[in-house]
Amino acid sequence: MILHPQLKQDCFILGQFDLCLLLLINDSQYPWFILVPQRENISEIHHLPPHEQQQLIIESSLLATAIEQAFQADKINIAALGNMVPQLHIHHIARYKNDIAWPKPVWGVHPTIAYRDDEHDIVIQHIKAHLPTLKEVKK
Repeated sequence: MILHPQLKQDCFILGQFDLCLLLLINDSQYPWFILVPQRENISEIHHLPPHEQQQLIIESSLLATAIEQAFQADKINIAALGNMVPQLHIHHIARYKNDIAWPKPVWGVHPTIAYRDDEHDIVIQHIKAHLPTLKEVKK
């Protein structure tokens, strides 16, 4: 599967599940993760075969649970927009009542603030500690 150039530019690759690649958005304002089903030319969840739709929900729930445990968010926003990036990808964002965009959606409210130095490694290790089934990305 070829990752969309915008996702490649904006994210760190953390690993993979059976169906999806797991990414971290390079925005230090929120713990913001993305699942990307590893299938070519898919832009909508209903384009996946039924068994892969189910697998996507399983992986999304695993990620949401890990976010809840790792970051104690007040709310987890889960969304598949695709307005700018047509490749199917599902956002999972830990939200807090005191975050910079609350209660609005994060899109377009404030410019992104990239992680400094190796700050992203802390977030990555934190989420990976709650995702024992996450595998290394096959090269």
